Amino acid sequence: MEDNRIRSFTDLNAWKEGHSLVLFIYEITENFPDKERFGLTSQIRRAAVSITSNISEGFNRESMKEKIQFYSIARGSLAEVQNQSLIAKDIGFLDEENFNKAACKTIITSKLLSGLIKSLKKLV
Repeated sequence: MEDNRIRSFTDLNAWKEGHSLVLFIYEITENFPDKERFGLTSQIRRAAVSITSNISEGFNRESMKEKIQFYSIARGSLAEVQNQSLIAKDIGFLDEENFNKAACKTIITSKLLSGLIKSLKKLV
């Protein structure tokens, strides 16, 4: 019999999808110009890492309100990644295929985070 209890932030589907997004962002930004290492490359990577960092921090908070706050911050970081991906595509750093893959990953993560927040709001 499988144990489906959530014991760690790594058990959360929102974190799993967010982690997949982080890895993908690191992969696609490897090809950004060197001159952008401290610009867009750094910004989009930090925003992506912030998603899963805030999910993990929220998971370990005691109160539901704090959990919701950190999950909401994660959603804000996700919006940053969406915006920065669009910029990267529009200035030619990101091709259409990788932009679409990143966009799909952000949408899935956003939906999972929204569901998590919604379920916690019922408990407050």
